[in-house]
Amino acid sequence: MTTLPSADAAVTQFAVLDALLAGAYESGITVAAVRGLGDFGIGCCDHLGGEVLILDGEVFECTVGEAPDRMQDEQILPFVDVCRFPVAAGAAIAAADLAAFTDRVERDLVSRNLFHAVRVDGIFTSVRIRITPRQEHPFRPLADVTSGQIETVLSDIPGTLVGFWAPSIYQGITVAGLHMHFLAGDRSVGGHILEVAIGEAELRIAAYARFDLRLPADEQFLRTELTHAEDHRIVTVEGGRRR
Repeated sequence: MTTLPSADAAVTQFAVLDALLAGAYESGITVAAVRGLGDFGIGCCDHLGGEVLILDGEVFECTVGEAPDRMQDEQILPFVDVCRFPVAAGAAIAAADLAAFTDRVERDLVSRNLFHAVRVDGIFTSVRIRITPRQEHPFRPLADVTSGQIETVLSDIPGTLVGFWAPSIYQGITVAGLHMHFLAGDRSVGGHILEVAIGEAELRIAAYARFDLRLPADEQFLRTELTHAEDHRIVTVEGGRRR
């Protein structure tokens, strides 16, 4: 069952995906500020040095060669989507690969014009995740960064999928379609989902009729003109699909 949107519920985003594609990720929003905006979400680490999950109010960074760690209030996220996840009834989902999982989520949407937060808790038969390595000046575009991503395949592991489904008109602002991160139940490993096979789990979805966008104001962002000319790169590096 999908939770219907309330008037005051919002997905808040800092920065835009096209800025990452252009190599403009100099500044960010603090973890403390993100916690003030919600208890559920995904993002990336400072200098694109890993993947971020916000789960039950805790902010985890998944970095190369390290187990996921709780982030400190002063740390910076150059890109994040965050919301408050409501108390919601779950629905069973089983024996689903990424395509079947995506189809199931899309069948349960309130509307293809709204943002939806998506959470899955359970056992995963297989999960392929990635983590991007930290960048130094001069910053490379996201597509170049992901060419050196570190991938890991996990099998028969309990954990949680955290992410969002976004309408197609927001491609380039964010990732249109389904964008998910994974965190193991024992907090030993996590990252951006590339492939997943769900064994037995519970799916919860919440719809949002408000989308609040906050933009960086650093010099690099202000002087980088964003044209959304590389939609194909979003599909390649993030898994967003043209809809």
